[in-house]
Amino acid sequence: MKVHFIAIGGSAMHNLAIALHKKGFIVSGSDDAIYEPSVSRLSRYGLLPEQNGWYPEKITPDLDAVILGMHARPDNPELLEAQQKGLKIFSYPEYVYEQSKDKLRVVVGGSHGKTTITSMILHALQAAGKDFDYLVGAQLQGFDTMVKLSDAPLIVIEGDEYLSSPIDRRPKFHLYKANLAVLSGIAWDHINVFPTFENYTEQFEIFIQTMVPGGTVFYAGNDEALQKVIAANTSKINKIKYQLPQYEVVNGITIITYKEKQYPLEVFGEHNLLNIEAARNICGELGISTDDFYSSMVTFKGAACRLELLGKNEATNIYKDFAHSPSKLKATINAVKSQFPDRKLIACMELHTFSSLNKEFLHEYAGCMNEADHAIVFIDAHTFIQKKMEPYGEDFVKEAFDMPTLQFYNQPEVLEAFLQQQDYTDKNLLLMSSGNFGGVDLNDLAVKILNK
Repeated sequence: MKVHFIAIGGSAMHNLAIALHKKGFIVSGSDDAIYEPSVSRLSRYGLLPEQNGWYPEKITPDLDAVILGMHARPDNPELLEAQQKGLKIFSYPEYVYEQSKDKLRVVVGGSHGKTTITSMILHALQAAGKDFDYLVGAQLQGFDTMVKLSDAPLIVIEGDEYLSSPIDRRPKFHLYKANLAVLSGIAWDHINVFPTFENYTEQFEIFIQTMVPGGTVFYAGNDEALQKVIAANTSKINKIKYQLPQYEVVNGITIITYKEKQYPLEVFGEHNLLNIEAARNICGELGISTDDFYSSMVTFKGAACRLELLGKNEATNIYKDFAHSPSKLKATINAVKSQFPDRKLIACMELHTFSSLNKEFLHEYAGCMNEADHAIVFIDAHTFIQKKMEPYGEDFVKEAFDMPTLQFYNQPEVLEAFLQQQDYTDKNLLLMSSGNFGGVDLNDLAVKILNK
C-alpha cells in the first residue's frame, strides 16, 4: 500500500505515518511547518519531508490513499490535486477505522479523562500479555508510538470529539463504530465548533448511535448531563454505569480495597479513581480479571502531563497537568487538595485555547478554582495576538472566575519570578495548561523551587 500524508507533522498524523511505515506501507508526506518531537521521530524512520511546503507533484495516480490532517486548509494545493485525480481521501480517524474494521474496537470518549482511561486499558492489556493495537493522545511510557496498527484482533482508541479534517466536519469518535465504549462525562468544550452546550451534547448522543448493535457503553454514574443522554437513547446496546471503588488515602497514598486485598496506587484523585473503574470494566470485557487489573494499576504512573510529578521534597510536591477546561481544572485541584489535606495549594493555570480565552465562555470558569488556597491565572499577552482575539485583563478574569483574590499575570518572566519567590513550606504547587506558560521551563522551575 502506498499512502501520502497532507500535514504529516501533526501529533496524531506523524504517529499514524510511523505506524503504517512499520506495517510495511510506502509512506510519504508534506507539511508547511514541522516541530519537535515530530521532526526527530519522522527523521528516525526516514519519513521527514526533504523540505517544508506543499508539492502537488507528490500526488501521483498510484497512491492508494491520501490522508488529510486537520492542520491543512480546504484549498491546500495537494488536496486539490488529489480531488482532481479522484484519489481516495481520508481523515486520519477514517483511515484508522479502515485499518481496524475487522477488529474488536474499544473507543474511549468523554470531555475529560480520555487519555488516562485509554492509557490504563493499554497498561493492563500489556501486563496481561494481550495482543492489541491502539490510538492514544499522549506519549506513554513503555509504548514507542501513539498509534499502533498490526494484525492484532483488538484496537483501543481514544475517541476525540473534535472535527476529523478540514473537509470532514464530523467529530472523530463518530467514525470508529465502537463495539465497546466508555463515556467519562460531558462538559462543554470546543465552542468554536459547538457554539452551544446542547449542540456539544448532541455529539455524544450521535456517538452512541454509531456503536455496533449489541455493543456495550460504560458511562460515569456521577455525570448528570451524561445520564440524561443515556436515558434518552434508544440504541440496541448495553448501557452500564460505573462509580467510585472502595478506597482510602493513607499518608498521601491512595489505596483501593477489593475483596479484602489492598492495591496502593501511584495516581490519585476521585477523577482518576473513576477513570480506573471505566478501564476495569472494559478490561473485564476483554478477559482480564479484577484482581489482575488492579494489580496492574499499582504500577501505572499516569499519562504524560496528567498530574505528572515534576519533583518533591519533604514539604512540597510540584505537579503539572494538562487541565485547562473548567471541569478538568476543578477535578485536578480537588484531587491534590484531597490527597494532601494538611498542605496548602498554590494552583496556577494558563488560559491558552480558543475556547478558554473566549470572553463569552470565560464565565464557565466561575468557582472552579475556589478550593485552591492561592489561585493564579496566566495569559501570555502574545496569545491574543496569535489567535487574533480581543484582549482583556485582570479585572475581567477575576470577575469571570468569581474570585476577587485571584492573581493574574500576562508576562511569563514575571510569573516565573513570582513563583520562585514563594515560601513552599507545607505547600504544593499545581501548574495546569495545554500550552507552555509562554515558554517557561517547568522542570527547571521545579528544581529551583525545591532547592531554595
